[in-house]
Amino acid sequence: MTQAAVSPSGASASGGAAPLLKLSGITKTFGAVRALDDVALDVRAGEVVALVGDNGAGKSTLIKTISGAGPADGGSITFEGREVHIKSPQDSTSLGIAVVYQDLALCDNLDVVENLYLGREARFHNQPFSRMNEVEMEQHAIELLGELQVKTLASVRTEVGSLSGGQRQSVAIARSLLGEPKIVILDEPTAALGVAQTAQVLALVKRLKERGLGVVLISHNLSDVFEVADRIVVLRLGRNGGEYPATSDQRQAVVAAITGVSDDKPASAATTEVQS
Repeated sequence: MTQAAVSPSGASASGGAAPLLKLSGITKTFGAVRALDDVALDVRAGEVVALVGDNGAGKSTLIKTISGAGPADGGSITFEGREVHIKSPQDSTSLGIAVVYQDLALCDNLDVVENLYLGREARFHNQPFSRMNEVEMEQHAIELLGELQVKTLASVRTEVGSLSGGQRQSVAIARSLLGEPKIVILDEPTAALGVAQTAQVLALVKRLKERGLGVVLISHNLSDVFEVADRIVVLRLGRNGGEYPATSDQRQAVVAAITGVSDDKPASAATTEVQS
C-alpha cells in the first residue's frame, strides 16, 4: 500500500484507490463551543487509519458524526463516491458503517451466541414472533469466530460475564461484522487490557484489514497504533493536527502534533528534526 506523505494540514496525501469514506469541512458546535472545526478524514478499503489526539481533541465527537449519534452541523460526507447525509445511527448502519464503542454494550448474563445476535435473532420462517433458530445462530457464530481466528473461547455458549477483556472485545467486534459492514470503527479497543489480551485484539484488527474492511482505530496507546495502522490522523483542539504514515521514524512528529509542541514551527523543520 502506498504510504501517505506527512501532511500537517490534515488533508490526505495518500495515493491508491478512492476513499470508501471521505469527510470534508466537518464542523460541530455545542452552544458557544466549537468541538470540530473544518475537519477532514478519509478511509480506504483494506487499511487501518488511526485517529489520535489528547483528551478533548474531538475524536469522540467526530466518531459520533460518522455513526449518526451526533450529526455534523456542517461539511460533507462522501461514501463510495456519493455524498450522503448521516442523521441517525440507522443511516450509518445502512451505509455499512459499524462502531464498537469502548463500553462494548454486551450483556453479561447472556452467552456469546445470544450477544452476537441480540436484536437480530435468526428465526424459522423469518417471522418476528416465530421460534429462534438456535442451531443456525450457533453454527454461524462458530464460523465467524473461526474466520477471525478467535481461538481462546472454550465455547460459544459461555456467558460473556465470565470472559476476559480481550475475549469480550473479540465478541463485540465479531458482532459488528454480522451486518457485513465496509467500515469498522473501534473506540479504544485495547484500553485496560493486559499484554496478552492486547496482542489478541491487535491481531483481530489486522484480520479486519485482511478482509478488505476499512478500519478506524481510536487509541491513546501509540505503541498499538504504530503496530497496526497504515496512516495516523491527529486531531488537536477540534482541528486536524496532521496526517502521518505509521512508520517508526514518524513517532516523534506524531507526539509533537498531539501535544502542540510543533505549533510554532514550520512543518518542514519539524519533519527534518524527526528524520535527523
